[in-house]
Amino acid sequence: MLALTGDRDLAADVTDEAFARAWRHWRKVSEMAAPEGWTYRVALNLVRTRSRRRRVEQRILPRLVSRPETAAPAGEVWAFVRDLPERQRQAVVLRYVGDLDELEIAEVMGVTRGTVASTLFDARHRLAAALALPEIAEEHS
Repeated sequence: MLALTGDRDLAADVTDEAFARAWRHWRKVSEMAAPEGWTYRVALNLVRTRSRRRRVEQRILPRLVSRPETAAPAGEVWAFVRDLPERQRQAVVLRYVGDLDELEIAEVMGVTRGTVASTLFDARHRLAAALALPEIAEEHS
């Protein structure tokens, strides 16, 4: 992962997470023809997910910085997250704190991937509206 990312911290983080997931699913993973391949794929997917998230953040951050009056302090953002309906709050925390993808969230919450996608869409829309970020809210409409 270090050779792939060039970032020692990121490589260590995704490797640790991949091994933790392999351990968590070891009954299933150990029966695979190549458990190391599965673990590598998980690490690679984590790198891709984090890269996508970084690109989204880089696209949105300039808008927030150029309009500092709309940028809410982190504590305020999490206060709005706490006010979300329970399912939306759970999905947001699992996605953005737990760094789980939609399939993993679906498994944890006992719902379909489509329900997770819809729930996260609705949560982002509510948060954008609550934080008075109209252009972000419109992107999610």
